[in-house]
Amino acid sequence: MSVGPAAADQDLGPGPPAGSARAGAAFRRAQEDAPWVRRLLIGVVLLFLAAFLLLPGAAVLWEAVRGGLGVWLRAVTEPDARAAIRLTLLPLNTVFGLAAAWSITRFRWAGKDALLALIDLPFGVSPVIAGMCTVLLFGAEGIFGPWCRAHGIKVVFAVPGIVMATVFVTFPFVARELIPFMQAQGTEEEEAALVMGASGWQILRRVTLPNVRWSLLYGVILCNARAMGEFGAVSVVSGHIRGVTTTIPLQVEMLYSEYAFQGAFAVASLLFLLALVTMAARRVLEWAQRRERDRWGAGA
Repeated sequence: MSVGPAAADQDLGPGPPAGSARAGAAFRRAQEDAPWVRRLLIGVVLLFLAAFLLLPGAAVLWEAVRGGLGVWLRAVTEPDARAAIRLTLLPLNTVFGLAAAWSITRFRWAGKDALLALIDLPFGVSPVIAGMCTVLLFGAEGIFGPWCRAHGIKVVFAVPGIVMATVFVTFPFVARELIPFMQAQGTEEEEAALVMGASGWQILRRVTLPNVRWSLLYGVILCNARAMGEFGAVSVVSGHIRGVTTTIPLQVEMLYSEYAFQGAFAVASLLFLLALVTMAARRVLEWAQRRERDRWGAGA
């Protein structure tokens, strides 16, 4: 006996149990935190941020401007403070990070894994150790110290020592930001440019750099954020020479130890404001970088 379409449509088997909707809702609620748990966790996070970030930052800003904006402006524009700002914000690692990322993602060679391991080395080594190594290598009694002295080259207690110490603690950020993006990007555009007769510098300037610009800027922002807060490595190699080898953290430490509290808080507030600007720039670059990665993912 044949069964018609209407009968077949009606014979769909047993329906869902009567209480399945309520059971599913109860199961979903069982997998969620209770409202009081969510409120407690949010309150703990907000309390932590207020106690360890907002209140200290507000206290620094208040102490900085308590004597008046004119006093604050004179403190942050005096020659030693300007020299510290210039030395802190040097763009040191962009070239190395780009070269490392390009060599790792665009070429096959035997030492690639070793280079990847060395890029992560600063994350596991204390910055103070980096400063001590610089002194042991280039100090007056170091391995290369006599040769540097004979040729009139001063590294320790000079700007080159500050640069070397800061480079050591910050160079992974640009490379580690560029490597995943360049790997996902592939080499098709560079290969096409090479087939069309472009030189290596033309490929770098017209193909590679425009494609990685947001990731590169994001890595530079991370480098500057790390360099602005670095104290241990630069303290070992700086010699605390005012206007020459003092970064912003060292300038704050020197002013505070000399009981120049107004100037110390003024320079510290400048560092705090630079951190806020860095954070805002980082958020903008994260958005641009996400759009760029989505574009390359859609193209793949």
